[in-house]
Amino acid sequence: MEKTDTKKIGLIGLGIIGSSILRNIHDSEFSPIGFDIDQKIIDTLNHEGLNTSSSLKEIIDQSSIIITSLPNNKALDETIDLIIQQDNRKVELLIETSTLSLECKIKNQERLNAINVDILDCPISGTGRQAENKDIVMYASGLKESYEMALPVLETFSRESFFLGDFGNATKVKLIANLLVSIHNVASAEAIRLGEKSGLDLNELYKVISSGAATSKIFELRAPMMIAKDYSPASMKMNVWKKDMELIRDMLDNHEIDSPLFKMTEQLYKKAEELDLNELDTASVMEVLRASDQEKSQ
Repeated sequence: MEKTDTKKIGLIGLGIIGSSILRNIHDSEFSPIGFDIDQKIIDTLNHEGLNTSSSLKEIIDQSSIIITSLPNNKALDETIDLIIQQDNRKVELLIETSTLSLECKIKNQERLNAINVDILDCPISGTGRQAENKDIVMYASGLKESYEMALPVLETFSRESFFLGDFGNATKVKLIANLLVSIHNVASAEAIRLGEKSGLDLNELYKVISSGAATSKIFELRAPMMIAKDYSPASMKMNVWKKDMELIRDMLDNHEIDSPLFKMTEQLYKKAEELDLNELDTASVMEVLRASDQEKSQ
């Protein structure tokens, strides 16, 4: 498909999610160019024939729409710093897909609006594996006109998008969704562990549970990893998920909400850190349960 210069899309942050977004946009009518601070990622994507740059300035100079997929608040602050400093920028809209604090996003919305650049709060629902297959869902909030401008781009790498109104609403929804994900993941591990200890055929158990009312998207995605005891490559690393858990805790505390199930899952994810599972998929919470059982039997 022929690329059009008027549809230049910049991608900043090419981790598990960002690199999948870049690949999917590459297969569309748009012309994406990606940037990451990790040269190894750049080299890998170049080898695949994807368009990348080692210069963030080049991304800002060339792109009318920029998509950010960043690990933390600091990375977004620094990216906005560079956009503001760039006099000959072409950027009209920034689509912010990271899961970050609402305070950070609102602060940077104000900074960008001051230079006539709009920003959508647009976090993603889905794992890295889902992102590869365009099976992610976008939560979008901000100006409706900006959402309509972004929608053709979002459709190139997602299954569905929801416009949620005022800027920041999408982050709120994402954190609520992640609260459920954290609990579903642990519930899936408990179910597989019970099947394992009771001597069932775990693959048959997975097939049966997945077909019935007890299933969840998280069970369907992560139970096979738990059964195989294989947590690499990670679709969501434990050390990245830790940041999301902290954001959920902050939101609960800010609204003075008691959440007993989340409180219990927090302890299990903290135990995962102690077991050095940081670089593995969050499905490895299963190993926390296995380790706990072993401790009890000693």
